[in-house]
Amino acid sequence: MTTPTVEFDASGLGEWTDPERFEVTAERIAEYAAATNDPIDRHRRGEVAPPVFAVVPVFFSMAPAALSVAPVELLMKLVHGEQDFHFHRPIRPGDVLVARAKPIGFTGRDNGSTVVVYAETRTEQGELVNEQWMTAFFRKVDAGPGEGETAPSHRLDEALRTQPPVATVTQHIDADQTFRYSPASGDPMPIHLDDEIATMSGLPGIINHGLCTMAFTSWAALTELADGDVERLRRLAVRFAKPVLPEQDITTRFWTATGSPAGTTGYAFETTVGDDLVIKDGLAVIADR
Repeated sequence: MTTPTVEFDASGLGEWTDPERFEVTAERIAEYAAATNDPIDRHRRGEVAPPVFAVVPVFFSMAPAALSVAPVELLMKLVHGEQDFHFHRPIRPGDVLVARAKPIGFTGRDNGSTVVVYAETRTEQGELVNEQWMTAFFRKVDAGPGEGETAPSHRLDEALRTQPPVATVTQHIDADQTFRYSPASGDPMPIHLDDEIATMSGLPGIINHGLCTMAFTSWAALTELADGDVERLRRLAVRFAKPVLPEQDITTRFWTATGSPAGTTGYAFETTVGDDLVIKDGLAVIADR
């Protein structure tokens, strides 16, 4: 079947969403850590936020930014394609954050089209806390050649697979994971909560939130490679390759990468369920001691 061509609106590129104000509490941080099975004590106590918590203040800006370019009727075809966090400092309880987002580019692909959204989170005083690039993927529509910018690259060097990993972590996705993650993150998308809607959307059933799976990889990286110290994480990026289902086990393998900024070490990673790749092109950049 030929992928239909759909007209995307380039006039929305570069247009910021309205700023969203977010007050950070220890309780909200602790809820997020518990919802992602995070074992790091400071996260569980709400003393400092886990890295992927950074999506919570910007969550309600991301979809409107993407849908200012893609037709709104494609909402049910939207899945998370890639996510790339650049951390300037961790989020802490008491922070009052201001987040906004803008679409910066779009392009068509053989099996669908992407819109790249850039978001920034600052304090009320203007301090930059983090930057994010989210790639929204619209399944089975063709936006043509597209316009604008792409997200920063984080491709895994294929040669690394011939080397033994520096760390391997296996984690379990609980049966109720999506029902705990949804309120903790503020993500109400029904494909994570309703089997019938997920099936109607062409999925095998309820799927784990991609960012929840990414959060699992983040605490795997921190516990194995950074002594659990979130302050050392500078960048975390993934490409989502296949949905993860509740009650599956995921295994993440880390390799030392090259080309990281001075004073940091980069780790390329992949996550699998059995033989199936579910996260690819993963990159964690960690400040050296």
